[in-house]
Amino acid sequence: MTNVTAKNEALLDALLNAAVDAIIVSDETGNIIRSNPAASKMFGYEPDEILGLNVRSLMPDKMAAKHGDFLQRYLETRETSIIGVGRDLEGQKKDGSIFPVHLSIGSAEVGRQVFFVGVLHDLTERKNAETALNRSQRLEAIGQLTGGVAHDFNNLLTVVIGNLELLEPTLRTKEQSELLNDALESAEHGADLIHRLLAFARRSPLAPVPVDISVFVDRVGKILARTISARYDLNIVPSPNIWHVHADPAQLQTAILNLALNAQDAMPDGGKLVIETSNIVIDDAFMAKEIEIEMGRYVRLSVTDTGHGMSQAELGQAFEPFFTTKPARKGTGLGLSMVYGFVKQSGGHVALYSEPGQGTTVNLYLPASDGDAVKVDDLTKVSVAGNGQTILAVEDNPAIQQISLLRLEALNYNVIGAADAAEALEFLADRSDIDLMFTDLVMPGDMTGYDLAKTVHEKWPRIKILLTSGYAEDLLNGGTLSKSGFRLLRKPYRQADIAAEIHALLSEDQS
Repeated sequence: MTNVTAKNEALLDALLNAAVDAIIVSDETGNIIRSNPAASKMFGYEPDEILGLNVRSLMPDKMAAKHGDFLQRYLETRETSIIGVGRDLEGQKKDGSIFPVHLSIGSAEVGRQVFFVGVLHDLTERKNAETALNRSQRLEAIGQLTGGVAHDFNNLLTVVIGNLELLEPTLRTKEQSELLNDALESAEHGADLIHRLLAFARRSPLAPVPVDISVFVDRVGKILARTISARYDLNIVPSPNIWHVHADPAQLQTAILNLALNAQDAMPDGGKLVIETSNIVIDDAFMAKEIEIEMGRYVRLSVTDTGHGMSQAELGQAFEPFFTTKPARKGTGLGLSMVYGFVKQSGGHVALYSEPGQGTTVNLYLPASDGDAVKVDDLTKVSVAGNGQTILAVEDNPAIQQISLLRLEALNYNVIGAADAAEALEFLADRSDIDLMFTDLVMPGDMTGYDLAKTVHEKWPRIKILLTSGYAEDLLNGGTLSKSGFRLLRKPYRQADIAAEIHALLSEDQS
């Protein structure tokens, strides 16, 4: 019998050691008398620590409080409601952290003693995968719905804007003109929202080429270094020998700027902002599944802040359009969703990590390219950067003005911002170094952008003028704009477009 017992004991040890799931044996009071290495690893205990513990130590408080009643009821009635039936529950590790488990319980009687055997499988990876899948499916559904709605609203806004502009020449009073301008301004804001929604829905026209991402990170770093407050500690961490990415250059720069500005907004009292790049090879099926990406070579662009961070609930909605953690009227909730749409449309993925009070990291995974990177000087028309000339940018929308200033500074221009025509005229009267005025056509107040342009042309004919609008040129100002000689840049425009237009205007007098 001794040999048989020793053999059985050896087989039991081999079985326990081979099991990848946790196996715990307890007596009828719940005290643990045996466990396997997987159980120690799962709950964070040393093998000798877990022996002698009561199984209640491995449960959250609410479940532990009820466990004694479950055992007592079984011992008294032998009801099998908890025996031989698997169920999903929560376990508690030694450090107090809670995690999901699947528990199956068996029982055995030896003499007059009852013993329980629990087999536990960690469900963390499965739950995370389900959460990621649900989030991905939800975003996909929202994207399809958003794209369809945005397309229909775009058509509606085209009709609204067209009729308002056709109505403009028939107006007789100042009050009527003001009402029409207010309506046009609101319609233009609506068109801008539609453009952002289409970006989230992955329906933006892209022109991807091989791009050296480090050039864009360096450019954004220089822009931010000139514009953000000294209370922010900006760190650019480029990776050596970084691969090129296959992406649309203008959209890539906009995405990096969006992430950097979001990070800045998350740190109202200052903090640390880190932008870094690294090469990464996704060659593991589990890793690919975890971050929802195809296996292959990618460049990871990470933007990290030390701001207020996000809760799990906020993380689950972060990419959804119009969701924002910013105070009311401080954000549209479309910046991160636009980045998400651009990266997804480019064949990449966005991963978000955040904890309340611990800051946030946004990781963009962009497909690597084997082609020779297009030099920044060769990116369509982006080569025509400035030489430090001064531009007055007139825009009443604070968010659009901020982006406009950043765009122009990225092209090596000195920029002054004005919120309306009156403020623009004050700058022009006080300064003699302004070379060009870049103004929106639709603005609040007594003067439209077109009126401002005519006034500036009459008083300061040397100043070049570039207008911008989302409306068709032939419909603006009763068709007079096309006859005015002013250049118009249609919204939405690319960085290359504004660079080429300004360069052409500033070069007119040069031989």
